[in-house]
Amino acid sequence: MLFTALFVLVILGVTHPTRGNPALAGLAIGLTLTLIHLVTIPVDNTSVNPARSIASAIFGGGDALAQLWVFLVFPLVGGLIAGFAYKPLLDTARR
Repeated sequence: MLFTALFVLVILGVTHPTRGNPALAGLAIGLTLTLIHLVTIPVDNTSVNPARSIASAIFGGGDALAQLWVFLVFPLVGGLIAGFAYKPLLDTARR
């Protein structure tokens, strides 16, 4: 959830119409995604892609299906946190 929020904040920041740099947006987003994977895969075998989580749960069955909701709900909550936090924290156009 927190790493999803960080990821969405980076995306919103680098694609901002006045502050972002379109030439480096892809690099910043890609490096952030790489960092998220490097930090979280050793901890909980993270899956940033919900489609991968669904496929693994379907083929794994049992407990994986029971825990699938975590991989579907928390990315949405992280995105909401980032969306609501972006304007007060990073959007300088409103200041």
